[in-house]
Amino acid sequence: MSVRDCWLNLLQRYRAIAVVRSPQWELGYHMAAAVARSGMGLIEITWNTDRAGELIAALRADFPHLTIGTGTILTLEDLENALSAGAQFIFTPHVSANLIQAATDAGVPIVPGALSPTEIVTAWQLGASCVKVFPISAVGGASYLQSLRGPLGNIPLIPTGGVTGENAPELLAAGAVAVGLAGDLFPKELLAAGNWDGVAYRCHLLHQRLTR
Repeated sequence: MSVRDCWLNLLQRYRAIAVVRSPQWELGYHMAAAVARSGMGLIEITWNTDRAGELIAALRADFPHLTIGTGTILTLEDLENALSAGAQFIFTPHVSANLIQAATDAGVPIVPGALSPTEIVTAWQLGASCVKVFPISAVGGASYLQSLRGPLGNIPLIPTGGVTGENAPELLAAGAVAVGLAGDLFPKELLAAGNWDGVAYRCHLLHQRLTR
């Protein structure tokens, strides 16, 4: 089975990716560990998280049942460092032929960020594993995604940017293969209180809602 097919199977199984972005390593670890207890199986550690490479390596060691990737990859150096740390998939905020080729050569799924039909088709034709539609909330949410599905129905799309537990089912119904969520899974009040059970419960509810 190809790298792309394996990746799409994971997306179909879990339907959501938890995006962890943290200015502090310990906070990022606690956030990811809470997700790990929820049933969600895909976690993206953004590369601008504190000591992102170390965090990815630690999570790979402590939670081998999860698939841990990274995002906000901007350069080939970022990509090489992320792969060295053990990142199992790559998200970028933009379409870069060099990054897509490098990830493909390494046998790792890569999901470039795109917005217009031209960008989306370009990313797919360059070899992207699927395409991130970002920022989805700024351009009409599910209605925009549904409009894309008409001419671009063969390209698997992952909307991110403003995705919540409330609108995630609507986005999947509009044709998304999966969604990426960040802030909605990690409310500031729960993080400030260190309420990791509360975070895990929010993630669990989302997982149940999207996979039942």
